Amino acid sequence: MKRTKHILIIAPPMTSILDVAGPLEVFAKTIDYLDEYFPDAEVSYTTHVVSVTPATTVATSSGLPIVCEGDLTSINYEVDTILLAGKGALEPGDPVLLPLIDWLKENSKRIRRIGSICAGAFVLAEAGFLNGKRATTHWKNCARLAKCYPEVMVEKDPIYIKDGNIYTSAGISTGIDLSLAMVEEDFGRDVAVNVARILVLYLKRPGNQSQFSNILTHQTTDHEPIKCIQGWILDHLDEEITVEAMAEKALMSPRNFARVFLRETGITPAKYIEKIRLETARRRLEETRLTIDEISSECGIGNADGLRRLFLRHLKTTPSDYRKSFATALT
Repeated sequence: MKRTKHILIIAPPMTSILDVAGPLEVFAKTIDYLDEYFPDAEVSYTTHVVSVTPATTVATSSGLPIVCEGDLTSINYEVDTILLAGKGALEPGDPVLLPLIDWLKENSKRIRRIGSICAGAFVLAEAGFLNGKRATTHWKNCARLAKCYPEVMVEKDPIYIKDGNIYTSAGISTGIDLSLAMVEEDFGRDVAVNVARILVLYLKRPGNQSQFSNILTHQTTDHEPIKCIQGWILDHLDEEITVEAMAEKALMSPRNFARVFLRETGITPAKYIEKIRLETARRRLEETRLTIDEISSECGIGNADGLRRLFLRHLKTTPSDYRKSFATALT
């Protein structure tokens, strides 16, 4: 008989359905993968979804309800891991959540891991679990979390954070990343990566990956010449890109181009190109077996020394160490 790790997902009213469904699929696919490829494994998962209130049908923010197997009072098994889905209302002291907070305080010492997704961090903070700890939530709510709970060390950049046995993740889809990280803790990186492949994820993201894509963050402009130049930059990263060359493509003078680019994107052309090169190099290190020199050349950084300086300046680590920590296992 296999030992089972009971994974408990708690769904408060008006949660995002992906806060629940994303992690649930990760653990379900892990169960299937272990059954198929490691039938003799001693440990597997059993998943549960419960509601906060006695009503087991939970309304979600998308309008599609979740039918839970029970509520907090129905738990009659040893919980290994809790994932607390986010809630639409973020008011501290919400009376709907008081029974959940009481339950967490009463049972926390018997639970190996306690995690939150998106605004679920507010509940963990209200219960006192985040005091003196690093934590994150959706970037739109980080300032509010820090203001409401000044003892929490809120970081708005990472997609998830582990501090002791407490885990917090950013907005919605990052519950999938956090769940994959837990699978990796339990069964190793190869299992987690293969589950990610089964889910047809683009990549298994490390926790320190930013909530913000540099490409998305600065591509909010409707100004057509600047949009065209941003696309052109991505296709010519391996070349020397000057303000003069971009200005010529945009049919502007170099001075006017630099002024318009800054106005439309909030960043200078040089800083934008540096950020895109850094983000591209990170992806290449995570996803390919290209050498450091090959990645440096492909991203227009010149050589390995140039890439090393760029990583140390922005990420406080070297490309080699970054790859050791976050490279995807390739077949």
